Amino acid sequence: MPSKKNCDTPSMAGATELEQAAAVWFVRRNRGLTPEEEPGFAEWLAADPEHERMLVEFGGTWELLGEARPVATAVPGQSPQGERRPRSQLRRVWLPLAGLAAALAVAYVGWWRPAYYSGSAFTEVGALRTLRLPDSTVLTLNTDSAISAAFSPGERRIRLERGEAHFVVAKNPARPFVVEVGGVLVRAVGTAFNVRIDPQTIAILVTEGKVGIDDSRSGQSLLAHNSVSDRAALTLPSTVPDYPVLSSGRKAVVVRSSLSGSSPKSVEETVTRVSPSEIERQMAWRDRRLTFLAAPLTDIVGEFNRYNRHKLIIGDPALATKYFGGSFKPDDEEGFVRMLQENFGVHAESSEEQTVLRIGQ
Repeated sequence: MPSKKNCDTPSMAGATELEQAAAVWFVRRNRGLTPEEEPGFAEWLAADPEHERMLVEFGGTWELLGEARPVATAVPGQSPQGERRPRSQLRRVWLPLAGLAAALAVAYVGWWRPAYYSGSAFTEVGALRTLRLPDSTVLTLNTDSAISAAFSPGERRIRLERGEAHFVVAKNPARPFVVEVGGVLVRAVGTAFNVRIDPQTIAILVTEGKVGIDDSRSGQSLLAHNSVSDRAALTLPSTVPDYPVLSSGRKAVVVRSSLSGSSPKSVEETVTRVSPSEIERQMAWRDRRLTFLAAPLTDIVGEFNRYNRHKLIIGDPALATKYFGGSFKPDDEEGFVRMLQENFGVHAESSEEQTVLRIGQ
């Protein structure tokens, strides 16, 4: 049986003293601090803000590797039948987990974190998830979304496979941050932006800083002829000294079908300026709110359906174009329908899988 020292004190060639100490405390905290260890951990954590940041980096890697999920349902110290296990048995349960944590920590600080990193994450329908990546970038995944990460020494790349995500990118000019989504590359260095995939379009909203938008096949900028975009040196591509970018407070919508040709279509006509209040409204999903300002019912129903398996159906075409507004919780579909019934005379017929909305008689 491996000793506690072997599990809690990994040897990490090439790692700094801080990284080694952080790895030790990360492993110990994951398997559970003993009463004797708790004062030492508190003292180490309070000694330098960098200590907490390093633990957060380990945590981001750990979560994307899937270790954030529960590994057992039994209460520690009890057998599945409720009988207390001998202490020696408990050590045999915890030590392999600590050993696994140590092995991953070694790989992380000694190889993955400085240069390479990969992982994936997703959300179920109706769920929201915030992750901190090893470079301290923070991303928030909206309902029914999925990403995969592949970091290399020269680039940090995320693939948004479905759904919607907001990125607050840690600045690193030597290692640009690229989001690949449906044939489009969104390039940034240190900025904040939102990307959403819909069946026909990809929407990019910049909430801070600047991003480039390129066609992934040709490498051609989709903003090259955009009269309202800015031009700046965004580091990438380095061979283009006057690289066009989309600035904070602007939104571009890429029509997915326009990317299929040999010469992708510019998004010039789709770029719009977005006011701070409108940005706040569009980003309300991060606070688990859906906010509408005079929106057609068909748009509101479409948003609710993204967050719920029970679907709303508009059964009367005349109702689809009527405008409504308000702020709602995404999971309060029943409250929204009740509001339509009580205030606007809408008739609702509900079954197990859907609710059909019609103009009341």
